[in-house]
This record gives sequence, C-alpha cells and structure tokens, in this order.
Amino acid sequence: MIGPILARRDAAGFWLAVVLTGICTGLGAAALTALLELVQHALWGGNGVDLLDGATQSAGWWHILVLLGAGLLTGIGQLLLVRLSAANSIDITAAIWFQAGRLPMVRTLGSAVLSVLVVGMGASLGREGAPKQTGAVLANLMSNRVQLTDEQRRLLVACGAGAGMAAAYGVPLGGALFALEVLRGELALRFVLPALLTSLTATGVSWAFLPDAPTYHIPSYPSSLSCALWAVLAAPIIGVASVGYVRAVAWADHHRPTGTWRLVAPAVALTMLGIVSIPFPQLLGNGRDIAQLAFTGQVAPLLLVALVALKPAATLLCLGSGTPGGLFTPSLATGALLGGVLGLPWMHLWPGVPGGLFAVLGAGALLAATTQGPLSTIVLMVELTGHARAAIVPMLLIVMIATLVARTIEPRSIYDARLSDAEVKRRQRQREAVSDGGAGA
Repeated sequence: MIGPILARRDAAGFWLAVVLTGICTGLGAAALTALLELVQHALWGGNGVDLLDGATQSAGWWHILVLLGAGLLTGIGQLLLVRLSAANSIDITAAIWFQAGRLPMVRTLGSAVLSVLVVGMGASLGREGAPKQTGAVLANLMSNRVQLTDEQRRLLVACGAGAGMAAAYGVPLGGALFALEVLRGELALRFVLPALLTSLTATGVSWAFLPDAPTYHIPSYPSSLSCALWAVLAAPIIGVASVGYVRAVAWADHHRPTGTWRLVAPAVALTMLGIVSIPFPQLLGNGRDIAQLAFTGQVAPLLLVALVALKPAATLLCLGSGTPGGLFTPSLATGALLGGVLGLPWMHLWPGVPGGLFAVLGAGALLAATTQGPLSTIVLMVELTGHARAAIVPMLLIVMIATLVARTIEPRSIYDARLSDAEVKRRQRQREAVSDGGAGA
C-alpha cells in the first residue's frame, strides 16, 4: 500500500518520477496534437481543427479515397507492430489492475501514433487514446528508472494516463480525477496529490504549445424547474442506453480481427465509413465538431435523429475492425446527440429550455454512465465548456441517476471492455477488498 508519501524513504524518487512523467507527457500530448492537426490540414484543408468543414466541402470520391487509405494504413501498421514487438498489446485498464501498470513500450507507443494518424484521416474514434497511452508508457519507464514498488507503479501509470488526457484537452482537475476514479478505481486521499501534480504539470507544459481555451464554446445556460424535471425523466433512459453502448463496445472489442484479417478488415470498414460520410460528413473524426453544434442547438431535428444512431454505429464499426483510437469524445458526442433527441418532445410540452442545454446534459449523463465516473465527468464537463455553474443542478441530477441505473445493470465501463467476465469479477473483488481495508482502518 501507499502510505504517507513524504514519510517514506523513497519519497524523493517517487515525486521525481511524478514530475518527470508530467513534463514528458505534456510534451508528448503537444506533439501528438500537432501531428493530428497536420494530418487533418493536409487531407481535409481548413485550419486543421474543424474536420467537419473540410469534409463538407470535399468531393465524395475524396472521402472514400482518404478513408480507404486510413484502413490500409491501419492494417499495415498493426501487422508491423506485431512483427516489431514480441509483447502482446495490453489495455491500460488491464495493465493497471493485473500487470501492476507494466506496458509494452514499442507496441503501445506505435499504436498511439497510428491512432492519431487514422483519427486525423477521419476514423470515428477519439484522439485522447494516444496521449493516454503515451502518458502511461512514460510513467512505466519512470517507474523502472527509480525502481518504484508495484503499488506505486500502478498509481503512477494511472496518473500518467490521466495527465495525457489533461494535457490534450486542457483539463488538469478532470484529468486527475479521471485517473483515480475511472482508471485506478479508487478516490483515496493518498492518491490525490500525485494525480493532481502529474496532470497539472502535463497541462502546464502543453499550454506552451497548445491554446489555453475550452474545447467547447457554449452559452451560459440557466437552470430551471423544467430542465431539472427533464433531467430526472431522461436520466434512466440514458442510463439504459449507456448499458447497451458499453456492451456493444465490449462485443466489438472482443471480435477484433486476427491474423491476415487485420489487414483486410480496417480497409473494408473504413471504406464503408467513407461512403456513408458523403451524405453524413458529421460521422468523420472524434465527434468534437458535431458535439459543438449540438451544444449550441445548431443541428436540425431530423439530422439529430439520424446521427444518434449513425455516430455510435460508426464508432463501433471502426473499433470492431481493429482501428486504434479512444472512446471518450465519441461517447460524449453520442450523449450530446441523444440528449438533443430526447429534448425535442420536451421543447413542445414545456417550451423555454434551449435545445443546446439538452445536448450538454445528455453528453454528461452518457459519459458518466459509460465511464462510471460521475465525479470526474462533472468536472470534465465544467473544464471542457468553461462554465462552472451553468445548469449545475440538472447536470448533477442527470449524471447521478444515469450512472446509478447503468451501474446497477452493467458493472463494466467502456474502459473495461477488453476485460473478460472473470477479470471483471476479479477486479470487483479487489475493489471490495480495498474498500473493506479502508473501512477497517
């Protein structure tokens, strides 16, 4: 166990590893973000950030050509990584819980770079997977350097992964809470300071290269009785939907192609995405652009209804084909679309609530329920939008109820998708043992 850190003999080595992990992760996140923007600018034009504008103005044949290229790159890249690294790929969550945070460096970093390239080309997955993997690998390397214990390594790898997200999106507090609540699975006081310092350091370093601004720009939406009542009614629906989403992610991940199919499946899947993206360019990329439009009420009702089915389907198609990438932003975008759809009838029954507010609440609810991290999600939504008190009461209500419903039905989160049923039960037993130990103390 990790006791009072400053009282330990190895305190200096541990804190040095924390600071170095934060610095290196911040630099890595900045480099990966620059690579993503370079790829988007080269292939889709625009300012390198808004992929939707570039895709909307591009010809249909270009959609197919670029996504086919992304599929071929994925297949070739996966085969090369298998040949270059004898170690099997390990998911960050599984590594933290069952391998004391140990990750294969070449395979993990190679997958991170590959994911940035294909997401920049239009794969319907998140860009946060790459900085998370980079932060986790760097933390593992630092742990080796200073010879940390397994428990310290486990904590530092979780902190490194959270710092990667923090640096990529400029969310230092949310990244720290995500590392502990979602990845480490324990919000203990002795873990808080290392997580905060790692995320703060990484974010501060990344701000030297990346803009210090909210990811999403939304109005300051007010709370109201109508909005709070809608949150209570919509939360169970979103909670159940999140269960279906998590189970679909688990199924897709467990049925990833193997052998020579690793080369064929991504090309077929991403070409299909390219074809469908001709009438629906909103499906390309991690979903940031369509979430921004939904948050400000700029998506037509019929398009909302279509995208709430097509966006998660596109993400699952990419994931199931073996394409590497994250699930954070696609899940947030899906929640925004679902919240927008559920808000449509309410706007007729009880007018007065802005349509974009339903999307913001839906995004928070689905994200919390699928990650099973309600506290980190609320903080992340505050940092991502830059609004601390806007509609905070309905946000708390919808996040709490949706997460409770989801957790009652399904113990896994989207980050537990690679775990087998036996591993899920083993993790649950470990959590219960930690809770009982803390209660006994």
